[in-house]
Amino acid sequence: MLWDRAFKALAVVASCCASVADAITYTPLKPPSYPLAVRSPYLSAWIPGNDVASLPSHNAQFWEGNKLIWSVIARVDGVAYNLFGVAFPPNGTQSAVVTEAVYTSSHTIFTVTAGSRNFTLDFFSPVSPKNYLRQSLPFSYLTVTVAAGDSSSVQIYSDIDASWTGQPGHARWSFSRNASTSVYEIQAVNTATFSENNQGQALWGSAVYASRPTDSSLLSSASGPSLSTRESFINGGSLTDTQDEWSSTGVVAFAHDLGTTTDASAVTFAIGHARKESIDFLGQTQTGYYRARYPEVVGAVSHFLDDYEDANAESVKFDQLIQDTGVYSYGNKDYSDILALSVRQVYGGIELTIPSESLDVKEVRAFIKEISSDGNINTVDVIYATFPIFYVLSPEFLKLLLTPVFEYMGSSAYTKLYAVHELGANYPNATGHPANGEEMPIEESGNMIILTYAYQIATGKTDLAETYSAQLKQFADYLFQNGLYPASQLSLNDALGALANQTNLAVKAAVGLATYGALSGQSNYTAAGKDFAGKIWTDHLGTDVNGTHFLIQYGEEPWFLVYNHYPDLLFNLDTFPGEAYNATAQFYPTVRKTDGVPLDGAISWGQTNWQSFVAATVRGPTRNLFIDDLHRYISNGLNSAPFSDRYWVEAGNGFSAGQEYAFRARPTLGSHFALAALTGADILFSE
Repeated sequence: MLWDRAFKALAVVASCCASVADAITYTPLKPPSYPLAVRSPYLSAWIPGNDVASLPSHNAQFWEGNKLIWSVIARVDGVAYNLFGVAFPPNGTQSAVVTEAVYTSSHTIFTVTAGSRNFTLDFFSPVSPKNYLRQSLPFSYLTVTVAAGDSSSVQIYSDIDASWTGQPGHARWSFSRNASTSVYEIQAVNTATFSENNQGQALWGSAVYASRPTDSSLLSSASGPSLSTRESFINGGSLTDTQDEWSSTGVVAFAHDLGTTTDASAVTFAIGHARKESIDFLGQTQTGYYRARYPEVVGAVSHFLDDYEDANAESVKFDQLIQDTGVYSYGNKDYSDILALSVRQVYGGIELTIPSESLDVKEVRAFIKEISSDGNINTVDVIYATFPIFYVLSPEFLKLLLTPVFEYMGSSAYTKLYAVHELGANYPNATGHPANGEEMPIEESGNMIILTYAYQIATGKTDLAETYSAQLKQFADYLFQNGLYPASQLSLNDALGALANQTNLAVKAAVGLATYGALSGQSNYTAAGKDFAGKIWTDHLGTDVNGTHFLIQYGEEPWFLVYNHYPDLLFNLDTFPGEAYNATAQFYPTVRKTDGVPLDGAISWGQTNWQSFVAATVRGPTRNLFIDDLHRYISNGLNSAPFSDRYWVEAGNGFSAGQEYAFRARPTLGSHFALAALTGADILFSE
């Protein structure tokens, strides 16, 4: 009987939870995880889609999954309602009811009901890749709006704690004002510059929280133990404007009193993670681009709040552009849903920097983190996987990312004939390729050529190719001498291990040579690339005997997903004949598993990067198959990590088909723009 009662009680709870979840409108869909504040590898806050139904009691998470304390509480006519992130609700509080969840390319918006009033929580991470100042500011917005309603009194509270510093058990905080802007900074104590904790959080710099009063609100603040600070607001609707010493249970908090109002009113908070020393680039410290204008945190975050209206207006146009791009390039909004969810994750993995000493904006560089896989910095094949989004939206980023790689390879520290794999094993330390680091000679040599040409085609500028012409020719010559019969080595998909005569590497060499021919105007390289392609395809060196599919190795099954064809089509090189693309379009549907096409015939997982590249190389029903599978994957409700680009396409190994596998929050989702890139380059408006 006891078990029966327990089972019935659990059934009631489950039913209630299901009804709450069912009552929420998810637009355009419920993703695995919603981006909240995603602006850099160290400002990367998310909430799983399946947690949204209980948003008032669920914490934000860093990309790795560890909790971040960030709460919002509102009072309506003296009754306190938890709106977001209050895992242990204080006595006397109630939970708001979530009614809607929306994501766009730059906004995540939740609508909740608290008593007689409706509130929206707008988590806005600007994406402005042609405005380097705006893009480089290491902050994100949270705007809480109370909708028009009855004549109730409304107050809004929000806090954060030291979990944002990477060392929640040992920190310090400070409070300052800049005109009307109030700013808290929280710092880890006794940690090293350029160091991370085990979750990938920065252990140096400052977690920042800021707000300012509006025309309709009075702002108060306080720092102190979380329970007493929250209770102060819950009981009185304001804070004490006192600042306690840091404690392990402490929070920094703001409260806005909107008074009695029937009108819609909004208050905005800025959250961020700022580091004066951003990147160690070959012993030269880099700092955020924004510091040329705003060298101090308080001035930078004040400007960020000043910039809200312009940034938001830009985001409206940007979000519509992404929506339209998806529909135009594919034909329906499913592709737009994928693009919109990918954007913040890509640009949130990149930082724009300038030299710390000179603060010279003419020396701007970009650094990208290989988040979650191994933490490398400016990994060339990660840039390659990401490049379609840059080709479409911000091709100058290709130059900014490639320049430090070229600079390193041109130094005495690098002496090899082929291109380097990355600039350092551990972001943010771009201190050079480690002696025991991964080597991908053909892969990266081809990638450097292809990426340089992508920049040139998209911008019409030849400066990158001209500056590094000697290196590019060296890489092309290496491909010619070593690319048709690759020695045992790693490819872009390093999970395969080192293999000799990898077909995909030979394809990369063929396309790389043809690309170099177009880049340099030297037709002999174009001819060499086509000669390689003829042997691989026409002579069946890299295919089965009937030419129905490409093999993972010459003469060796299984088949392999050939994603290195993509630049051939993007650049209209005609390296491989149309028959090769027709054959793959016919073949891939025959080997699709339950939830998608795997990377090769011997495994049960696929990667959205290469599925997206291949979707751009095929047409008709096969293209639809790839896009439909990707859309189904992000909306199936099985996952919780920030958009993993690797997932199981067939059940096994304790996983269900459609479940994410290993990776999370990687910026490589720029690959999802591969199809969009076929319709045009550099389409983003300039501010």
